[in-house]
Amino acid sequence: MMMRELRSGLYATERKIRLLPLVLVVAVLCGLSFYLGNIFDSEKTKLSSEVINKEADDEVTSSLSKSDCLQPALKVEPFPECSINLQDNTPCSDPKRWTKFDKHRMAFRERHCPPRSERLQCLIPPPPGYQLPIRWPTSRDECWYKNVPYEWINTAKANQNWLKKKGEKFFFPGGGTMFPNGVGEYVDHMEELIPAMKDGSIRTALDTGCGVASWGGELLERKILTMSLAPRDNHEAQVQFALERGIPAILGIIATQRMPYPASAFDMAHCSRCLIPWTEFGGVLLLEVDRVLRPGGFWVLSGPPINWQNNYKGWEQTPEKMQQLLDGIESLLSRMCYKKYATKGDIAVWQKPFDNKCYEERKPETYPPVCDDAIEPDAAWYVPMRPCIVPQHENTEGLAVGKIAKWPARLTAPSERLKLVASKVQVFEADTRKWKDRVRHYKQLWSEFKSDKIRNVMDMYTQFGGFAAALIDDPVWVMNVVSSYAANTLGIIYDRGLIGTVSDWCEAFSTYPRTYDMLHMAGLFSAESHRCEMKDVLLEMDRILRPEGIVIIRDGRNFLENAEIWGKAMRWECSQHDTEQGPADVEGLLFCRKQFWQSSETANS
Repeated sequence: MMMRELRSGLYATERKIRLLPLVLVVAVLCGLSFYLGNIFDSEKTKLSSEVINKEADDEVTSSLSKSDCLQPALKVEPFPECSINLQDNTPCSDPKRWTKFDKHRMAFRERHCPPRSERLQCLIPPPPGYQLPIRWPTSRDECWYKNVPYEWINTAKANQNWLKKKGEKFFFPGGGTMFPNGVGEYVDHMEELIPAMKDGSIRTALDTGCGVASWGGELLERKILTMSLAPRDNHEAQVQFALERGIPAILGIIATQRMPYPASAFDMAHCSRCLIPWTEFGGVLLLEVDRVLRPGGFWVLSGPPINWQNNYKGWEQTPEKMQQLLDGIESLLSRMCYKKYATKGDIAVWQKPFDNKCYEERKPETYPPVCDDAIEPDAAWYVPMRPCIVPQHENTEGLAVGKIAKWPARLTAPSERLKLVASKVQVFEADTRKWKDRVRHYKQLWSEFKSDKIRNVMDMYTQFGGFAAALIDDPVWVMNVVSSYAANTLGIIYDRGLIGTVSDWCEAFSTYPRTYDMLHMAGLFSAESHRCEMKDVLLEMDRILRPEGIVIIRDGRNFLENAEIWGKAMRWECSQHDTEQGPADVEGLLFCRKQFWQSSETANS
């Protein structure tokens, strides 16, 4: 009996010893959970606190409160002016840094952003004598010389009728290398070859090597929206001229990285003596154009080697070289299953196949091969180009030119690509209605939104392009930006007949300073403040915004408080407003205007 009691006591002690570590673990976890909960609660309280001391003269100060205890004040000094020598600063396309990068395939002209430690913490000044841009539509044909003061391009391109300087202005006669009689006549000839340009079947176009974007400007009159693309260079500032005129354009080059667009985006692609070596490097440059061209889309080429028999002497080329180049292009396009659609004079047109059938019927050893399943067709942010054909998405036959809804019906037609991003038609349609209501509210709040001063608009953080769709009847165009870290919905935006690009707001955007009249963002800080510093994003917005330009930020009210503080430090005039849902909405609106100021270096000279 005594032995049983002793054994039972020993077993009980042993069980207690075994349970002790478990009890300790549970206790530690409970304590840790309580501690983290307090931290989370503290952060929520801190983020929702009110900003005080808004009227400080020499500095902007905000105090964030938790319960009855004040946290240390956030102090933001006004930003200084950058040197006047940085008036055209493009951080990720800086000619001063080109010598650091590979010359092969022009890779040095691609995006190469400086590290965060080297980012400018100052405000980019306008050039001496800068004036507010001429309003649209007059701006399509003229701009102030001192806004884009490049006499070199006027001299170098004088014989091509690109632009002419007269008095204080540049004038754009609509000429170009391959259309000396004017871009209107050139496009008329093109429409004769491609009837789909006139019935709404073609809506989005890509112009590679765009010059001053006269082709894209002419197509606007014909309801075709063009993404004009040209690299940064030391002199010509082609993209800057295009945007100053109010024509869509972006800095970019077809070199080693994919262009920042999804597969099957554009209905038409165009090259007018853009001097791109299409057949070199295994044809990879033309294969990249093929990737972004919609099935059934058209590739238009004018200039060498088209109609070389009549032009080769003016191009200072030999007949043998021109014929060899033409044979190479036609052979490559034939192996890519393109068909010669039409040719007349200096213009040749090929059409991309409507489906994957031709690729499947080619001999296995045919070059270029079809890309394997491991290559994501829509990936387009710092993605190396591959010398292979990107096939059409499965079960998306309705995306082809002639099969997708014609413009303007396609603006509101749900895209087949919704299923590629696991979204539903109902979500898309609700988004369209939501942005109509929101834009109506914006215009009621601020009359400046309806001003004819607004032409170049950017939606900095979009999903389906609903903001741009709601502005379709306004005299503006919208650059839709899809975050490289968000769901890749940019293809849906192109299916709507709108244009845009992939980008990352932790880096600088691919444009010159002073190129947008309005910047709109909804939810960017809530979604990506863990990656991108608010200060850096707002400084970049200030760089690309024109003087007296407008900023609309829609986000959580805590983010708006801080954005207003930084805005004041950048000489913005800001005011907060309720959304269309009223003061109970957790989101709010911040409207800001960038002040027009001149560099102190200019004033003191």
